[in-house]
Amino acid sequence: MICSKHQILCIFISVFILSSCANEKKAPFKMPKNAIRLIAGDSAKVWKLAKRTNNNVRMNMGDCFLSYRVTYKTDSTMHDNNGHFSDCGETLTTNWTLYSSDDGYPYIKLKGGQLQKLLHLDVNYKFFKILDLSEAQLVLEFRHKQFSSKESTIVDVLVPDSVSIKNRNFHW
Repeated sequence: MICSKHQILCIFISVFILSSCANEKKAPFKMPKNAIRLIAGDSAKVWKLAKRTNNNVRMNMGDCFLSYRVTYKTDSTMHDNNGHFSDCGETLTTNWTLYSSDDGYPYIKLKGGQLQKLLHLDVNYKFFKILDLSEAQLVLEFRHKQFSSKESTIVDVLVPDSVSIKNRNFHW
């Protein structure tokens, strides 16, 4: 088969563009100036889990996920309500700060001794990448080892507690 110079050039350019796009990292979310107020309100803000994906697959939300609430406070503390429900684990109480990586990605950094125990970590902190933040939602991405040593990428979509959400108890 004989290929023209133009065909070879088009194939080369196509392969280059496709491979370049596959390796591109998504640009960092630009944090709003009022990020702390958006996360913690005027003194405290309660968020609930609207949706969770595990390696881009939507997860079923059982009782613990449906009842889960996390409160961020302006005094840089946060706590969840897991301990209020049987079989949902201990309540996590820890400190939070905003953090920006060297390459400009924004994170919420949780730090405290309970993290090691509850999340089975070697350190007392964990980073949650902020993918979106507004008055209406907080989207966080993090890596997590679940029931094995294999890590998953989890994306949580959180909304204010007062928001009503259809299909939260998604099931396949």
